[in-house]
Amino acid sequence: MEDKKNLIKEKIDILNRAAKAYYQDATEIMSNLEYDRLYDELVALEEETGIILANSPTQNVGYEILSELPKERHPSRMLSLDKTKDRNALAEWLGDHKGLLSWKLDGLTIVLTYEDGKLVKALTRGNGDVGEVITGNARVFENTPVEIPFKGRLVLRGEAVIKYSDFEKINESIDDVDARYKNPRNLCSGSVRQLNNRITAERKVNFFAFSLVEAGESENGPGMESREEQLRWLGHQGFDVVQYRVVDKAKVVEAVGQFESEIEDNDLPSDGLVLTLDDIPYSRSLGTTAKFPRDSIAFKWMDQEAETTLKEIEWSASRTGLINPVAIFDPVELEGTTVSRASVHNISVMRDLKLGIGDRITVYKANMIIPQIAENLTGSNNIRIPEACPVCGGKTAVKNETGVETLYCTNENCLAKQIKSFTLFVSRDALNIDGLSEATIEKFIARGFIKEFADLFRLEEHRADIVEMEGFGVKSFDNLQRSLEKASHTTPERLLYALGIPGIGVANAKNISKACDRKWAVMESLTREDLLEIDGIGEIMAEGYVSFFDDSVRKQVVSDLLEVLTLDETVEESADFLKGITFVITGSLNSFANRDALKAEIEKAGGKVAGSVSSKTGYLINNDVMSTSGKNKKARELGVPVISEETIAGWLQRGSIE
Repeated sequence: MEDKKNLIKEKIDILNRAAKAYYQDATEIMSNLEYDRLYDELVALEEETGIILANSPTQNVGYEILSELPKERHPSRMLSLDKTKDRNALAEWLGDHKGLLSWKLDGLTIVLTYEDGKLVKALTRGNGDVGEVITGNARVFENTPVEIPFKGRLVLRGEAVIKYSDFEKINESIDDVDARYKNPRNLCSGSVRQLNNRITAERKVNFFAFSLVEAGESENGPGMESREEQLRWLGHQGFDVVQYRVVDKAKVVEAVGQFESEIEDNDLPSDGLVLTLDDIPYSRSLGTTAKFPRDSIAFKWMDQEAETTLKEIEWSASRTGLINPVAIFDPVELEGTTVSRASVHNISVMRDLKLGIGDRITVYKANMIIPQIAENLTGSNNIRIPEACPVCGGKTAVKNETGVETLYCTNENCLAKQIKSFTLFVSRDALNIDGLSEATIEKFIARGFIKEFADLFRLEEHRADIVEMEGFGVKSFDNLQRSLEKASHTTPERLLYALGIPGIGVANAKNISKACDRKWAVMESLTREDLLEIDGIGEIMAEGYVSFFDDSVRKQVVSDLLEVLTLDETVEESADFLKGITFVITGSLNSFANRDALKAEIEKAGGKVAGSVSSKTGYLINNDVMSTSGKNKKARELGVPVISEETIAGWLQRGSIE
């Protein structure tokens, strides 16, 4: 059953990626025939196993919008767990019994109810007595079964979580750093409790079962003696079950260590472990206290602290203008890594800690991940608030909002606020520098490694500091350097686009470069009249272009770039035999590396490439000429010829259309 469940997930993933490519990205990664075949195979597997997951393409999700989430009382109070940080205490608590040790996932506890094999209700833990009904939202969780083989009444509990990898992608899509979510739990809580479940679906919430509450009469029901047996049974019903290890008194401390070694690679947010007795009848006989059940206990990681000396406060500027204090201290070993810096968050926290240079402080890793200052043993309180921004030198000011003091830069043109221009500069159609995400660029600017575009190609000067940064190392830095070396050999049109001149996109940059025979000196000195003679350039673009190169600061930025870049100004001969013809490319390619490669060859021959089929389209390129895809249908309706990759490749090779 487990193999078939995994096969179901695999087919769902492939089909969903194909659907996204077709409907959202206007591309095709498989033919309609292949899609239909996989779809039919998925339907057959769902019918055979009785497992239908919420994200299956066989489910037509009807998104719903509610005015508010209804409330409902739990049949019995949902209690919290007692906890310990002592590993040996876990062994003593377990005694002579068998137990299950599992991750304590850090999300939102959910109760699911199934009747006749269908999901009929989902309820949050709420305050333990009353929860919120989120049935519509649970139906769009990534991995929740909406139908299961078991036809009796089933009630189970589990944790809704958002994976670290998905959390980071969502945060990266939010431009305002201060608007980003602080941790996956906060994001999950808001996502699960949305009034519009379309938003829930976009957040990629996952559900992991950890407890069976009730299983009504049925031939294929679970045993009621062992929790391990119940979790295995839930797995056969299609649920993802929280990872666990079976332990006894002699093995529990070792098992805690095994979980600890997996923290760094665990994609699921967790704030500890849970130890539960396996024997269900014995568990029930223990009853509960007023606050805690007696058959389970939580284990919290004991924060490892180290004493060190504060060397300096580094002021780190962000794109929002906030300048946050960062404590730099003598390196210490914490949780197996060397730590030498920790965020102090704001001026209020810094003053509460009474930080001063030379103070003896204790530091730890919150949840074994984020370095924090625990205590200041000296309390000299001698840090001076900078009057100038560390990035631009502009005047700073202190804001006091709801009792929290923060420092910010008042200069609207501060480089730290211009992150988007650097993001464009390193993008694929510009300098195409791999390994420089927006977040990384922001860190480099905050640390003073980058003050202008040209500094990107001088990062070797900061190698020692960069390889010690979180998320970086020698290998990452070397990969970045190779990417920078490759990017330093570029073309005039790429550089022109990378500068971010208003209105000058990829196509206009190519047209300008072509009109100037790819000579950068000519491109820099174009007049308004020169520009207006170039195809696609209007009055506003021309004026913006001339103003850009007339600005002394920008001219210096370009001059500094030319010292570190090598421009290929070779004029490529073109027969222009495709001039005036617009192509649309769809489906997978065989001979060309990707669509951009084919697009470049078409443009060299004078042709244009568009994203959608219209009456202006000359040819649709699709290796599956007989496909019934949307683009092929549109082409047939408009009388647009559909040609294969082999056909266009032949034209390009011969330099003419037969």
